[in-house]
Amino acid sequence: MAKRNNEHISISEALKEFVETNKLEKGLNKVNVADAWVNLMGNGVNNYTTSINLERETLYVQLSSSVLREELSYGKQKIINMLNEELGKEIIKKLILR
Repeated sequence: MAKRNNEHISISEALKEFVETNKLEKGLNKVNVADAWVNLMGNGVNNYTTSINLERETLYVQLSSSVLREELSYGKQKIINMLNEELGKEIIKKLILR
């Protein structure tokens, strides 16, 4: 149970404290990374994306098109940088396209 303070805090601070107290950050990062992928890559790539998994600092993206996988492999570092910028922190260090 969280400690009770008599001081007033904003909702964002309360939610941040709740996430830290209950160790929910890893799960939220997984959801946020999947959302960032959908927003940044657009419909063309998302139609061929079958799964997105974040494990530690590695993002695994499964694609149903081998041609698209090859094209995206040329810009892996750019994709990593774009996703981290969208998330506002460095969560992804490695991208594996399957």
